Amino acid sequence: MPKLPGIPHLQAVRALEKAGFVLIRQGKHIILSDGAHTVQVPRNNPVNAYTMGKLIRDAGLTVAEFKRLL
Repeated sequence: MPKLPGIPHLQAVRALEKAGFVLIRQGKHIILSDGAHTVQVPRNNPVNAYTMGKLIRDAGLTVAEFKRLL
């Protein structure tokens, strides 16, 4: 898997929204869903690179696809 730097949580949320995810609720984590996948984005700045990698896999995307959405 190519390296992915940590990114701000709001930037990650915007990229996931471009991929078709919809905001479900907010709290300590931002919960998004596209019907088939549910993703929890922590409110950390920046979101750890390992955590971002797991979020991208849970969303059913590749790192390259996610980078294009940024």
